[in-house]
Amino acid sequence: MNHVTGRVDRMGPANLRGAQVHDADMSGASFREVVLNGVRMRGVELAGADLDGYIYGLRINGVEVEPLVEAELNRRYPERALLQDRSIAGLRTALDAFETMWEATVERVTAMPPGTVDVSVDDEWSFARTLRHLVFCTDGWLRWGAQGRRDDVFWPAGVPHTAFDAGAPALGIELAAAPSYDEVFEVRRGRLREVREYLAAVTPEQAGSPAEPPPWMDQSEAFVAAQCVSVILSEEWEHHRFATRDLDLIDAAAAPST
Repeated sequence: MNHVTGRVDRMGPANLRGAQVHDADMSGASFREVVLNGVRMRGVELAGADLDGYIYGLRINGVEVEPLVEAELNRRYPERALLQDRSIAGLRTALDAFETMWEATVERVTAMPPGTVDVSVDDEWSFARTLRHLVFCTDGWLRWGAQGRRDDVFWPAGVPHTAFDAGAPALGIELAAAPSYDEVFEVRRGRLREVREYLAAVTPEQAGSPAEPPPWMDQSEAFVAAQCVSVILSEEWEHHRFATRDLDLIDAAAAPST
């Protein structure tokens, strides 16, 4: 018999903290924006599963998974290892590499059929929305965080992560905004220029100074300015991986069958 015990708050997100799931078949289930911290799974079948997210501390059959995943990702994508150096010089090097990476992908999208930038694959963000999210991240981590700005920080058409949708309007974000791709591209290019200019001018003392994380973060966690820029670069790399994954799927779907 399938058996699930827990509580669901029907006025808000599902709350299944401490739920007990026994003898249940969840084959083909989809989990999105779900917190699974501290879960315990015993006697499970997980064949063919596909996980993407924050997996710190995950152990499978007694083996900690994250170090293995980290090593394999760095092997596949050598530029990803640049994220480990948080010195000013290291951040500059990573930014140069990631800008080159994105430039090639933008050229690829430009050569694809019209409208590709707005195509969503498996309910993921389209290429255009991904760029809008990266603008949002830069606004939060560079302008708000590293630079300490509080006025005219966020582009209204930025796309927040889904969990922060409710808080975004307080920052001036218009969730229904629909800018053209040309506008998105220009704003995105301007934000990259801001990061580049910041790294060109910042001193070691400034890079090591305390910085307030953006409003969606735990305000009790201590950050310094260099860490804020490091988060931006991490977002750049991760979302480039997602974007190219989806572009590959779009190309595959358009390829003639043989």
